[in-house]
Amino acid sequence: MRLAATAMLALILGARGAPLAAQDIRATIQGSQRSAPVTRYAYGMFIEPIGGLVARTLWAEMLDDRKFYYPVVSEARDVPPPPNAEGRPGVFYRKWRPIGGDAAVTMDVQDPFVGPHSPSVAVGETPHGLAQSGIGVASNAQYTGSLWLSGDATARVQVALIWGVGANDRQVVTLPAVGPAWQRVAFAFAPGADTLDARLEITGTGAGRFRVAAVSLMPSENVDGWRADTTTIAKSLNSGFWRLPGGNFLSDWDWHGALGPRDRRAPMFDHAWSAMQPNDIGMDEWMRLTRILGVEPYVTVNAGLGDANSAAEEVEYLNGPATSDWGAKRAANGHPEPYGVRFWNIGNEPYGWWQIGKTSLAYYLIKHREFAERMRAVDPSITLIASGAMPDQLHPRDVKENSTLQSIQHKFGTEEDWTGGFFAHAIDTFDGISEHWYDRPEERPNAPADAELIEYARAPSNHVRMKAEEWKIYQQRFPAIAARKTFLSIDEYAYFGKPTLKNALGYAMVMQEMLRHTDFLTMSAFTTGASTMDITPTASTLNTTGTVFKLYGEHFGAGTIPLAVEGNVPQPDPRHSVGFAHPQVKAGSATWPLDVIAGLSPDGRRLRIAVVNATYEPQRLQLEPRGLKPGGAGIRWMLTGRSIDAENKVGAPAGVTISEKRVPAPGRALTVDPISVTIFEYPVGK
Repeated sequence: MRLAATAMLALILGARGAPLAAQDIRATIQGSQRSAPVTRYAYGMFIEPIGGLVARTLWAEMLDDRKFYYPVVSEARDVPPPPNAEGRPGVFYRKWRPIGGDAAVTMDVQDPFVGPHSPSVAVGETPHGLAQSGIGVASNAQYTGSLWLSGDATARVQVALIWGVGANDRQVVTLPAVGPAWQRVAFAFAPGADTLDARLEITGTGAGRFRVAAVSLMPSENVDGWRADTTTIAKSLNSGFWRLPGGNFLSDWDWHGALGPRDRRAPMFDHAWSAMQPNDIGMDEWMRLTRILGVEPYVTVNAGLGDANSAAEEVEYLNGPATSDWGAKRAANGHPEPYGVRFWNIGNEPYGWWQIGKTSLAYYLIKHREFAERMRAVDPSITLIASGAMPDQLHPRDVKENSTLQSIQHKFGTEEDWTGGFFAHAIDTFDGISEHWYDRPEERPNAPADAELIEYARAPSNHVRMKAEEWKIYQQRFPAIAARKTFLSIDEYAYFGKPTLKNALGYAMVMQEMLRHTDFLTMSAFTTGASTMDITPTASTLNTTGTVFKLYGEHFGAGTIPLAVEGNVPQPDPRHSVGFAHPQVKAGSATWPLDVIAGLSPDGRRLRIAVVNATYEPQRLQLEPRGLKPGGAGIRWMLTGRSIDAENKVGAPAGVTISEKRVPAPGRALTVDPISVTIFEYPVGK
């Protein structure tokens, strides 16, 4: 139920008695209290093939199951995929269906092109074959495709793209004569209308049989298999790095199986997500993606079912000279020069009961050390990141907890403290250590359906503050952290929910909290890179979440020097009776209800002040810069929209935008618009 604006404002501001709009909110910016500069890795991205996520967003392939992992049968004969380890249902894909009845298509296991079988079609006077529907095409686009074909010379085969019900709503390509040996055949289409339900048909007439394999259809503008539109948007975010290729998927994936010609790579079943993967995206393709995006790759190796030898071979494949064994294989696959991957992560969430290959902390530490030794023996220059987990997120399965610093004290040094275990027993084997967190606002069963905006927005940043508080405990217990300059990487995080302005306010507070801890928190990766966009099969646009990354990446990015901010209105305790997995700490600046950070440009000549106003009223912020002399007119960049439900969607005007405006010298106070994220920049005198 939507509340009136005055009632909502009372809820937002009423926790402290008098309305906060009537209070003085003061931010003291300490010019002499400086943190480490923001690194180029502060706004990184994470990606993994969670079912069809990559295939539906970044990868250009338009067909599902293009290598026929599943048999070509009628829908009534489909077998649903099993649930994954967490009990989530398996992933359903669009299937190939027989044309001419089930008897027209059999799966040949005697001489398959790739995988365990290939479709074999019996032809006659009427067309028999196979088809896949639900394909999105645009009338202003060109599409290129290919397939592998073999069979009897008496079979005449054609491929057609159909985009409507009319006789002319199709394009048919007659394929070359069929022979007994597999041959690759290319084709192209130019559809005459837009549709999300086009159909690709491969049919034959005549006598005998034909076999088909490894069918592909992509937009002609694809960039080495990647979508041109979505990768262009992703590149605009200047993310610094992308962590890949997983993720839970990784613990069940053998990277060796995704090398060489894509059509010849056998598909596999990913048991982590209960999903088929065609294995089209291997390490060479992932490296190509990072080059397209202009970012560094951060590679996680399989420490679930994988072993140290496989990880060492992967390092050699990506970083070794062409004269090395695996470097020579890379060169043979078309890339003589080493990729030079710097960042390597050993394992993904090995502490989790949901993880394939889960084991005990004591055993995993042995495994981790062997991985580190073998990988560094191949390339001593790499930066290794261990897979940690602090006590706030570790508890037995089905135990629900809203952690406080007091409630987790007994966990330090136990099986529920993997990060502490790494520091105690393996700190010499890694340079940084990772943490992951996820927040689900719907886990507040006792809150109103439309939870108070300020509480909704500030909740996820408490995960970052909790990690920072736990890090301080580790620093006290393990002086080697400072001596070795060990860093923290939060390389998976997300606040699940629709990408609205409301969520954007939450993500802005997350970023501001991370920027308060740059002395040790030097890397972060958002889940997922594709989640910064609204994407359809034929178009894409930067969504509201992506707009937040763009704002901070461009105006509070690499080299910015964070400054301490003090205030006169401390953050209150988290309110509402929440469900679970919500740390009970108080992130943010002492400028309630605003959240404020400040920093200097890399050259020290400009003061930047970022303010999140997650209320429905404008707020006045008094500034007290100490040790700084801001003067002269400045610039204001403001992210906002008409309502907290505003979104950026394909085919619609942007609901959330960033506006730029010249503003006068700050004077004693700034006015901050409601439901906004604003960055002010002013020149600083000497």
